[in-house]
Amino acid sequence: MSRVAVIGAGVTGLTTAYELQNHGFDVTVFDRNRYAAMETSFANGGQLSASNAEVWTQWGTVLKGLKWMLHADAPLLVNPAPTFHKMRWMAEFLSNIPNYKANTIETVRLAIAARTVLFEMADREGIDFDLERRGILHFYDRQKDLAHARKVNLLLQEGGLDRREVSVEEMREIEPALQGDLLGGFLTESDSSGDIHKFTMGLAKACIRRGAMLRFGANVEKVSSVQGGVRICEGGTEHVFDAVVVSAGIHSREFSRQLGDRVNIYPVKGYSVTVALEDAESQASAPWISLLDDRAKIVASRLGANRFRIAGTAEFNGANRDIRADRIRPLTEWCERHFPGISTENVTPWAGLRPMMPSMLPRVGRGIAPGVFYNTGHGHLGWTLSAATARIVAGAVAQEHRGAAPAALAA
Repeated sequence: MSRVAVIGAGVTGLTTAYELQNHGFDVTVFDRNRYAAMETSFANGGQLSASNAEVWTQWGTVLKGLKWMLHADAPLLVNPAPTFHKMRWMAEFLSNIPNYKANTIETVRLAIAARTVLFEMADREGIDFDLERRGILHFYDRQKDLAHARKVNLLLQEGGLDRREVSVEEMREIEPALQGDLLGGFLTESDSSGDIHKFTMGLAKACIRRGAMLRFGANVEKVSSVQGGVRICEGGTEHVFDAVVVSAGIHSREFSRQLGDRVNIYPVKGYSVTVALEDAESQASAPWISLLDDRAKIVASRLGANRFRIAGTAEFNGANRDIRADRIRPLTEWCERHFPGISTENVTPWAGLRPMMPSMLPRVGRGIAPGVFYNTGHGHLGWTLSAATARIVAGAVAQEHRGAAPAALAA
């Protein structure tokens, strides 16, 4: 039985480990934290959202970033202090603007394929993660934004997604709890929401039941390609494997450098708040359908009866994990504006670093050296895409080590 290491026990690492086990590999997962899903997979917006597949590589994003640079509470905030990494990443981001259409369509296709794989995993292993299959409702309050959404919808349809425009009256029927001045929206009934941390923790337990070794509190210092395999140095101990899959979030960039590859990930910080629905009025006032406010760049998901997750913003400020009050405040105020019956007395803030590639597409597949593979750089769509990319990379490992054909993705 070939031995494969996975670096990273977030949602991409553990979906990868699970798919490798399906191919019969002996899998060991390394993660520096004590538990699975303790970094970017801890408290995201909760959406499994093919409808949010539009990539950011367009001039409108650049112009908004420049306009918002001096506003601390802006949805997109760029620290103007230059670093070589940031400048080079931004240059590559600009070079990908001509690929906006193709990359958006490819992201949609991956997201649709990932749904079936992820639900198969959850059903097979009995993972309860507060799944709500009610769809995702995008809403708009300005004509300009709604007009852009109609253009985006053509790309989403080209990628195979069924997303339909709905009137204000239909939106009130779909989600009566939603308040505010609304102009129109789009409903994607095939999208869903849930708790990424609960899903990933459940998958970690499933991998252990199926024979994987999960090494938590294991800080990988170095990884290198050696004759016939890959060497991992961790805690003063060397481990040799037949192959490695790097799924280490923002740390994947450094590991790729050690392995002779270039994976140009930049950490893009996102924030969330989890509102405790502690009283009957708050529970009755919170929505059940998952929402996306395109102008504010805020997403919201109900996580069971007692929690409401609100997430958003993008901050280019290096590997900074500080939770800033001026970045959290707009999320709480958004809740109070659109759902005034919810008490925001008990709100838990969080910040995580999205590992983002300049193309907005993840890095999936082989590295230069034999036995080296990547499944990383998913940006803001890690949970949405991870099950599909895990199946792709596990198939690539199987093909290299056994000559087997890569596993096909579900349509």
